[in-house]
Amino acid sequence: MLKRHNQILITVIFLLDLLLAYVAWELAYYLRFFWLNFPFAEVTPSHSQYLKAVAVLLVLTGIVFTFTGVYHSHRVARLSHGAIHLIKACFWLFITLLAMAFFYRKFSYSRIHMIYFMGTFLVLLILLRGLVQMVLRTLHKRGWHTRNIAIIGTSQMVDNFVETLRRYRHAGMILKGRIGLPNQVSSDSLKNLSYLGNMNDIDAIVAKYKINQVFIALSNDEKTDLSHLYDVLFDQMVDVKIIPDLGPFKQMHTDVESFDDIPIVTIIQSPLDGWNAVLKRLLDFWGALVAIVLFSPVMLIISVLIKLTSPGPILFKQERMGLDGVTFQTLKFRSMRVDAESRTGAVWARPDDDRRTLLGTVLRKTSLDELPQLFNILKGEMSMVGPRPERPVFIRDFKNKIPHYMLRHKVKAGLTGWAQINGWRGNTSLEKRIECDLYYIEHWSLWFDIKILVITIFKGFINPHAY
Repeated sequence: MLKRHNQILITVIFLLDLLLAYVAWELAYYLRFFWLNFPFAEVTPSHSQYLKAVAVLLVLTGIVFTFTGVYHSHRVARLSHGAIHLIKACFWLFITLLAMAFFYRKFSYSRIHMIYFMGTFLVLLILLRGLVQMVLRTLHKRGWHTRNIAIIGTSQMVDNFVETLRRYRHAGMILKGRIGLPNQVSSDSLKNLSYLGNMNDIDAIVAKYKINQVFIALSNDEKTDLSHLYDVLFDQMVDVKIIPDLGPFKQMHTDVESFDDIPIVTIIQSPLDGWNAVLKRLLDFWGALVAIVLFSPVMLIISVLIKLTSPGPILFKQERMGLDGVTFQTLKFRSMRVDAESRTGAVWARPDDDRRTLLGTVLRKTSLDELPQLFNILKGEMSMVGPRPERPVFIRDFKNKIPHYMLRHKVKAGLTGWAQINGWRGNTSLEKRIECDLYYIEHWSLWFDIKILVITIFKGFINPHAY
């Protein structure tokens, strides 16, 4: 809805962003080598060399800003939302520019210049967004670039929709009120929503309130009026949109698409398709590779200690469930006796679990027993970040007791995750853990993964519930 409403505005902002990137690049050159010249540069590089990089800069800016979601309609419409994403986009642009400069050997671009550029560019971008907000507010006050909206129906979706529209009033989406069905009267009210009149008076209502768009949100009891609504609304000069009531379905990355002119609503899907999947796999592969190199001395020492302190193999393999319910053999350093489950069967570890070896107690407390899962990540069976993989024998029980449990398998299982860094690991509340897992899937982004990895370094290894 906002996307089409702001389509021209988004295009104009995109072009202005590219212009600002060029301006910031030029300003950074003069700030770095002439106006400020801090730290002092003994040699002033040719201006023409920096101009040669402008074309690459503009292409990278367009790509990075698009893929980081800067031009999503709700972020363009709200400065507070857009500023955070501008900072993230500038960070990724800076990293990309540094990488390009590192591999380009014909000329050495100043890293200080790039810092000046990013600072200048970010300031200009925020100033531009502030100016856009001021212009839009002025236009809206004069009745330009606005849409007057009315709602028909009383489904459960109406409350959320009304609250959302009121948050985006500054974007020119003005909610005038509700139109009642032929058998409804003004006493019916939702969220203090103004009652504009009955469908029998639709001509007068549209004219009086200058309605541009009508949203239909019918409850199950009201759907018998749908055909009558179509007949009436098709004679009006208004856009007609439907808010589907999906009932008890849990919605995750809901999407609407057209398949050979057939409208299809997707209510549950993984966020990791297309380029998102490629970017996450790159993070997983290189992240696991770097971690293996860094932790290889630790893993070697642990391997030797396991062999010296208890009989049996170094590694322990166990069946776990991952993406789309596919099982795989997860790897861990063996922390228990070889016959640990011969008497107990499949059970969770306890604080006083006598099945653990002495070394295993330390490994489990520090989460070092999980390090071999880096090889699961290299193979593509797991991810650096995601819901922790669980045993199928437990899942058969959990999925019947915990609502939406199986949705956690819409992404790969992870070495660490949002639930783990928030303390929900080991024998803790499964409901809270699933709540965190679903939150992670719903709000996934590459930035979110990096945030979780950074927090894991400081608070993800040792946990009182790891035993």
